[in-house]
Amino acid sequence: MEELLNFIQANPDPRELKRALAVQMVMKNCNISTIANVLGVSLGFISKWKYMYVEQGIEGLKLKYKGSRSYLDGAQTQTVISWLKQKNYWHLEELKEYVEDNFNVIFESNQSYYDLFKQANISWKKAQKKNPRKDPHLVAKKN
Repeated sequence: MEELLNFIQANPDPRELKRALAVQMVMKNCNISTIANVLGVSLGFISKWKYMYVEQGIEGLKLKYKGSRSYLDGAQTQTVISWLKQKNYWHLEELKEYVEDNFNVIFESNQSYYDLFKQANISWKKAQKKNPRKDPHLVAKKN
């Protein structure tokens, strides 16, 4: 129980904290329905994490998957966004080149570049400078 209290006070990830609090409340003989209402969880959640704690201790309450590391850290991302906001025109290929030259990063899919545009509040959709209907060379003649 002491180990559980130390874990809670160490301010873990909110998901881990919710698991630990559920277990702590069960160990203090709180009503299961009350725990579910207070923490906003299901009865199955409480049972699962109590079982995991009994079987594995604190390690059973910890997240197993921490997510993947981003190719660009927060400061680098902000640098790219600032660079994008200074420009009048944006081209995907130019963004790819900038990221590679400055941060030695090449994303596997274009979606990562589109996400950078989105974070900078820039639409990445292709646009034409002129309406093709206004160009007499591109409009088919009607007879």
